[in-house]
Amino acid sequence: MKFMLISPKNRTVYNFRGDLIKEIQKSGYDVIVTGPNEDNLDKIKALGVEFKKIDLDKNSVGIFNNIKYYLELKKLLKNEKPDIVLSYTIKPVIFGSLAAKKANIDKIYSLITGLGQVYATNDLKTKIIRFICGIAYKRVFKYNKKIIFQNKDDLNECVSRKYLLKEKCEVVDGSGVNLERFRKTELPKGNTFLMVSRMLKTKGVQEYLEAARIVKMKYPETKFLYVGSTENMSSYVKKEEVDKYINAGIIEYCEQTEDVPSMIMKSTVFVLPSYYREGIPRTLLEALAMARPIITTDSIGCRETVKDGKNGFLIPVRNVNALEEKMIYMIEHREELEKMAEESYEYCKERFDVNIINKKMLEIMNI
Repeated sequence: MKFMLISPKNRTVYNFRGDLIKEIQKSGYDVIVTGPNEDNLDKIKALGVEFKKIDLDKNSVGIFNNIKYYLELKKLLKNEKPDIVLSYTIKPVIFGSLAAKKANIDKIYSLITGLGQVYATNDLKTKIIRFICGIAYKRVFKYNKKIIFQNKDDLNECVSRKYLLKEKCEVVDGSGVNLERFRKTELPKGNTFLMVSRMLKTKGVQEYLEAARIVKMKYPETKFLYVGSTENMSSYVKKEEVDKYINAGIIEYCEQTEDVPSMIMKSTVFVLPSYYREGIPRTLLEALAMARPIITTDSIGCRETVKDGKNGFLIPVRNVNALEEKMIYMIEHREELEKMAEESYEYCKERFDVNIINKKMLEIMNI
């Protein structure tokens, strides 16, 4: 039996879907994975999968690039004839579902890992893309056995926009987190805040930097860590802007790391002021697993990870003052952090353990 995973980015295969792939293999399937390039190919092949490179520019709106991607997927699917196809993120879901249907594959599934940037902002270009995306979703969702969402808000929005019927929907609590890799650790001494995300504006990077500047004036010994990569696109914060905070000694910056656990170990509080339209942010789940209090926004996806006042705080989106106030509270109430840390860990075990998530994923796909 064959299972094909249609992926937009190589890193997400081993980082977010590695445990799921292993469970699928245990059930007797050979797994084929598509990816846009050969980055980190050794880590993908270490999973024991067959890798197929299919060129994809996930940010391109050019018609020829997208047609080429679709045609290559259709050719691959016709050649391999997988029993089950699972796609995730916009282009793989749309073009993967369409190609799988044309290749006469019956068991087609899509995983909506958040509605993303296209549904987070309202400039004219984004509205046009969202309109086109909606038409495409409505068509290809018909070909799917099930559409798997990572939060109920995204499910309800897609149903209300009439992309699909609710009976075709399932919900899982994010991608889950491996509690063996991300282990519970003690809070370090001092006060260290950490944010890990791409340098997208909608991830709340600017709000984090500015709140750090304000808090640093009152508590100069406090540390602020930021891990994240940037791209030369209007939706990203320019690296030069971040450099101002680095050069002023406000934040310590790391462009990217495969060793996220070591960064979380250095922190006392994890921060993500996102309004990106997340599924459930993986970084927040990793912080929960390692017993870290959370400050995040009361927004779709993010709010799933916090019991407000119990294991952290929910703040309004784009609100620097609210973020700064909660940071100061964390600094001034150190005794509360230990309780919040324990609450985070217990909540993670109860709801976000990757074994719980993957069991449900396999049930949905009848594996």
